[in-house]
Amino acid sequence: MATVMPEKISEKAALAEEVEFGSDERIDDAIPPLGKPEEHKRLWFQKSKQYDPNDIATQPSVYDNADIAPQYQPRDDWENLHRFDPLSRWTWGEENKLIRKMDWRIMAWTAIMFTAMELDRANLAQSLTDNFLDDMNMTTDDYNLGNTIYAVCFLAGEFPAQLLAKWLGPDRWIPSQIVLFSVVSASQFSLSSRSAFLACRALLALLQGGFIPECVLYLSYYYKHHELTIRLGFFWTGMFLADILAAIVAFGLLHMRGVQGRSGWRWLFLIEGIITGVVGLLSYVMMPPGPTQTASWSRGKDGWFSPREETIMVNRIIRDDPSKGTMHNRQPITPKLLWRSLTDIDLWPLYFIGLTFNIPTFSPQQYLSLSLRELGFDTFQTNLLSIPYLVLKIINMMALATLAEYTGQLAACASLFQIWCLPFLIYLRVVDTTEASKWLTWGIISLLLAAPLGHPVQVGWISRNSNTVRSRAVGAALYNMFLQAGVIISSNIYREDDAPLYRRGNSILLGILSLNLVLYVLAKAYYVWRNRVREHRWSSMSPEEQLVYLADHQDAGNKRLDFRLAS
Repeated sequence: MATVMPEKISEKAALAEEVEFGSDERIDDAIPPLGKPEEHKRLWFQKSKQYDPNDIATQPSVYDNADIAPQYQPRDDWENLHRFDPLSRWTWGEENKLIRKMDWRIMAWTAIMFTAMELDRANLAQSLTDNFLDDMNMTTDDYNLGNTIYAVCFLAGEFPAQLLAKWLGPDRWIPSQIVLFSVVSASQFSLSSRSAFLACRALLALLQGGFIPECVLYLSYYYKHHELTIRLGFFWTGMFLADILAAIVAFGLLHMRGVQGRSGWRWLFLIEGIITGVVGLLSYVMMPPGPTQTASWSRGKDGWFSPREETIMVNRIIRDDPSKGTMHNRQPITPKLLWRSLTDIDLWPLYFIGLTFNIPTFSPQQYLSLSLRELGFDTFQTNLLSIPYLVLKIINMMALATLAEYTGQLAACASLFQIWCLPFLIYLRVVDTTEASKWLTWGIISLLLAAPLGHPVQVGWISRNSNTVRSRAVGAALYNMFLQAGVIISSNIYREDDAPLYRRGNSILLGILSLNLVLYVLAKAYYVWRNRVREHRWSSMSPEEQLVYLADHQDAGNKRLDFRLAS
């Protein structure tokens, strides 16, 4: 648990435990027995060797001590307050069954929405294989400009969209957002000029901006911190499944070239835009506002979860992170709170990592279709050859998220992405790929792009280290803004005058990769140092002084001395 409890003030909990294990002593105000904290780390799909579905699963928290519990009381207008009960207890069997139900009801549809968004975001790459640039009388530099404008506008849309989602509620804004950008995507069927192409990229990005951090905030309403990392892995799996699906769908839709005298890429934009629009409309039904707000005309008068399940959902979440009761799910973030989140220096090491960590693969990924065509593969081979690396990337990403969850070493695990990329970038820098086998070159590029993505680990890292709802909302958006700034950089590394080997570009990528390894080391060192300073100050206080500190609220969020930053 990230929040540290004061020492020597847990007598009631101890007495309750004695009663549970047969002591003759009875006390009226003893809390109900708690579950035993898990002593051994395990993978997300494993159960402990001592697993008994009838054992109490409720984990110890700050709410189990009457002296400090009032300092963590949820606000009066919290939407889940009617299910908040510090004395509630449940079993592992109940909790695991409920988590599986949430995965199917909440997590699966969130991944489907991301899949739909990615269809509209990534189909430009498939259009390149159908002579999109030639049909539009554009060059690769125009393509780079389109990607740059998309990244700038995506970045510009992050904060407004995230603030709207926090004010209106993700369940209202996200479906509206999907419907709006699906209309823009489908309208690309009628593209006729370079300026129209650039305008569509700008509008599409503005409407898609903020989608990812909104979904992360939404998922945090349902899952604990350590559960969120692996769920974010599944979330990004939806993106890569969309890329695989897009390649397969493109194989069929691009064969429509000539239908009604239109190019295949026009039908690709239209049909995939319609598919996304349908997902957006269904999302109005499939996204409840929160754990205790699933009842509606479309989801049934009793909702998806029983009162018992709602009680378990609410209490397991807030016991894991009491800060989730500090804002309700339709509360806007005021300018003062926004500024406080923006100036949270403890999250800035992760923003700097977000700026550059993905650049070593993003530039080659943007040019994958063009590179494969230059190697001699035809339109349909190129689309199908983009599938194998995506399958391997999904496997690697889930393995990395699982490793991070198991070890708790977030910085070390996330940096494995850079280490994976290093040998393949060196190969592309020193070898003349125009003289090598085209299949060998395809294999090297595919292995480079299959690097285990650190997004799930790093976004979960942001969520863990926020310790307030407003910092979690703003932090996820700001991280994604830095990521989009990195996309702008990536879009201008491979230039036409450096083609076809891109030796200068690959040298730049190697330099950025080296910088990334340094950034991970510095982030780890910073968080370890911050925790040591806090631990020294906290442990130097007497139990009475710790109680006074908590009562006075001298610090807030991740600045509290009883909070430890993940690293």
